[in-house]
Amino acid sequence: MRLRKHGMAIAVAGTAVAALLAGCAGGGLQQSSGSSAQAGSLAAKVDLKGQTYTVGSKDFDEQLVLCEMTIAVLQSAGATVNPKCNVGGTEATRNALLGGQIDMYWEYTGTAQVTFFGGKPIQDAQQQYQTVKDADLTKNQIAWLAPSAFNNTYAFGISEAKAQELGITSDSDMAAYYTKGGTGTTCVESEYLNRDDGLPGFLKTYGFTLPGGQPTVLQTGAVYQATSDPTKCLFGEVFTTDGRIPALKLRVLTDDKTYHPLYNAALNVRKSVYDKNPAIADLFAPISAALTNDEMLKLNGQKSSENIPERKVARDWLVSKGFIGANNN
Repeated sequence: MRLRKHGMAIAVAGTAVAALLAGCAGGGLQQSSGSSAQAGSLAAKVDLKGQTYTVGSKDFDEQLVLCEMTIAVLQSAGATVNPKCNVGGTEATRNALLGGQIDMYWEYTGTAQVTFFGGKPIQDAQQQYQTVKDADLTKNQIAWLAPSAFNNTYAFGISEAKAQELGITSDSDMAAYYTKGGTGTTCVESEYLNRDDGLPGFLKTYGFTLPGGQPTVLQTGAVYQATSDPTKCLFGEVFTTDGRIPALKLRVLTDDKTYHPLYNAALNVRKSVYDKNPAIADLFAPISAALTNDEMLKLNGQKSSENIPERKVARDWLVSKGFIGANNN
């Protein structure tokens, strides 16, 4: 099962992470380096010639696309980049950053607030970002660059056709459907089943119970396909920026009681690295602003549903926005 971005408690284990990074060198973890992305609008403002960065990521599609995007942007500004995308789950990737095996990767504000710092979710995106930004800088010397516009949080989905038939648009509608004796299976992945911000709290917040024998637990990827067929899964737990949502014609239900935490992404950089050239923040601010939910859905869909390599997905998008120059594939 893909380790969700919201992971276990983090304990620094530098030696173990170093071994992991070394061991993955032959199994999909990128090790090449070089400066191949051409300059675009971002390079006109920031010059990183002479700088070298090691860029990492977690192990799921969205993170792989963000990693390739980061590599290209840094290269376009003249930096040399050591790519180490696909480090692993949250714990491994966070420890790689804290231990100095990588210099940066994209993390989610909800993950930091709930998992890293043991706090309660903050439903104001800017306030949650500022809280984790301040805490991570003080406690761990990690700098959070500008947060993305997209929020990759948990939600429940239903096939669009079935949603129209039943008149269901929100989580409250889902609760009312079951409360009135409605039938149909709800499917979730195993992690969501027992998370603090998972199914138990969701059912409590919306005041309903699932019929006997439910939910059905499936692998993350299988939930999407099964939910597209209401006879298998009437409702399925999804991640809101997953590209399979539009590809499979699913409707994401509105979390009208704002139960699920916010998970806006931001590039995390070790402060010692950031301090060598703080202009790196100016380089990525336009990227974060342009990465809306709709944009991330499209990018993730190209990777997960159309099987386009993440490098091409990332660079084509950056070229289309003018952030880097053409001929970058």
